[in-house]
Amino acid sequence: MATDLRVKESLPLLTERIVDTYAEVGSISHLGHCPLPNYETMVAATEDLKEILYPGYRRRDGLHLGNVTYHVGDLIDRLHDTLTQQIARAIRYDVSLDAACAPNRAEDFEALGQAKAVRFLEQLPELRKLLALDVEAAFKGDPACKSRDEAIFCYPGLEAITIYRLAHLLHRLDVPLIPRMMTEWAHGKTGIDIHPGASIGKYFFIDHGTGVVIGETTEIGQWVKIFQGVTLGALSFATDPEGNLVRGKKRHPTIEDRVVIYANATILGGNTVIGHGSVVGSSVWLTKSVEPGTTVVLETPKLRIRGDKTGDALDWVI
Repeated sequence: MATDLRVKESLPLLTERIVDTYAEVGSISHLGHCPLPNYETMVAATEDLKEILYPGYRRRDGLHLGNVTYHVGDLIDRLHDTLTQQIARAIRYDVSLDAACAPNRAEDFEALGQAKAVRFLEQLPELRKLLALDVEAAFKGDPACKSRDEAIFCYPGLEAITIYRLAHLLHRLDVPLIPRMMTEWAHGKTGIDIHPGASIGKYFFIDHGTGVVIGETTEIGQWVKIFQGVTLGALSFATDPEGNLVRGKKRHPTIEDRVVIYANATILGGNTVIGHGSVVGSSVWLTKSVEPGTTVVLETPKLRIRGDKTGDALDWVI
């Protein structure tokens, strides 16, 4: 059956109805002259950053000490321009939340964006040293990992940690919006949700990773290892007298050095501290602190197994 072109005559009316909602439901529209950071541009910039952090593993092969300087120099030059513009947009957007967006201040935002972009890029050498420790933690923390190269190529936990650490640097520079864009992109890729405001120490390893959630005010020490499905979250959300959420308070737990948290454990609350050297077993629900060196496990549940292999119904309780 051929397309009925007469039906298309109603599409202009549909267009008008949709556009009318842009004024009626303005809270989910962003129209005007104050552009937001571009999502695709920031994804491309993050890929460029990973190319710098892990040269030879990503898009460009055949790199060696004789040509890598030119490759990295080209990436840095491009990142300077991209991040300057995108950070400027983010800052301008943030200002517009409290006041009318002033186009004549664009040059000031651009200068501030450039300053923050350069300060961010200057931290990449030290960040590479920190990420090398995360790679070491993955290699030493998983007997299935045959090499450090395998950890870099294949481990979603390291991917999420890498993007978190980049976003955390921008978060510390008070760059609005962009750090969350980066970590939510990583969340979509890996299933691991790390807020860029979390504080995470050296030698951090997430094994398997899917379903991990690490909240904004979480504090994690060194040599911490967590497995899939772990939640480090808030116990409750305080509100002010008008019923609005109170922001900026510590809501998420503190995990001290050399703690292991097994699959699907949930640890909640800003006052909850897991002491160093502790082990939290699978599916544990914790809302209170535990002393250093503590092991927390659930009692062994009863399993009921039913079968009928011999003709007689079996009903075992283990």
